[in-house]
Amino acid sequence: MIKKWISAARLRTLPLSLSGIILASFLAATNGFFDWKIFVFAMLTTVGLQVISNFANDYGDGVKGTDNEDRVGPKRALQSGEITPKQMKNAIVITTVFTLIVAVILIYLSFGKDNFLYSLMFFVLGLLSIMAAIKYTVGKNAYGYYGFGDVFVFLFFGLLSVCGSYFLYTKTLDITIFLPAFSVGLLSVGVLNLNNMRDYNSDKKSHKKTLVVKNGLVFAKYYHYLLLIFAFLFSVLFVIIHFVSFKQFLFFIAFIPIFLHFKTVYQNKDPVTLDPELKKLALSTFLFAILFGLGQL
Repeated sequence: MIKKWISAARLRTLPLSLSGIILASFLAATNGFFDWKIFVFAMLTTVGLQVISNFANDYGDGVKGTDNEDRVGPKRALQSGEITPKQMKNAIVITTVFTLIVAVILIYLSFGKDNFLYSLMFFVLGLLSIMAAIKYTVGKNAYGYYGFGDVFVFLFFGLLSVCGSYFLYTKTLDITIFLPAFSVGLLSVGVLNLNNMRDYNSDKKSHKKTLVVKNGLVFAKYYHYLLLIFAFLFSVLFVIIHFVSFKQFLFFIAFIPIFLHFKTVYQNKDPVTLDPELKKLALSTFLFAILFGLGQL
């Protein structure tokens, strides 16, 4: 019973979703701002949002028939029949309630009673994050079926995750923080693009109009190259602006597997075989967040 829910929660996606929080926490600590309570509850909130997204994705693709015998990769909970649509809907509701409670605690820990406008702003952002996580594949107008998934991932995994978390610690926002936020966002979009390349044939049959389905596999490859290259360049630019020591370029280590991955995608002839690259790029992004943060610290 527990095993099937752990599988449905897709724990392997968590390192990617936590990358922005970790990087922002390092940057905040570098500038003399860090609070363990904020860090823990920010991580819990992010885990909650990711699990909501995974449950909703399983439910949305399951009831639409997108997860079928043509799908590549591990079978989903609804697809396999291990979890019913009603059970998954209940799980989404329960996880949403948990995430909202944790988010409210996080907001209170950060802003207390004295910054009502900030508290209200982040509460609204929390609600929007939950709505975005659910509406990715759920409902008639699920935006993941119309090629807007990349925008969602960039905004929420990159900008909101890094810049929002940094603001929770510091109550200020240096414009250069957007540069590493862009990097995390672009690498996260890269993971989604890989997923969509792998699922090109099944998505096309199911009328799921991802950017890959809309524009084709050749476009998807060039798009992927740009995501990786600009993620690297934005990181380098941040270090140049704030340069103190060559130790700040520690994150170059994380780009060794990323550029090896670049070569693999370039040489690939069958997108189905890209499935193992999803895990590699996600873990490389996680490593990048840690090394980039350590380098600045």
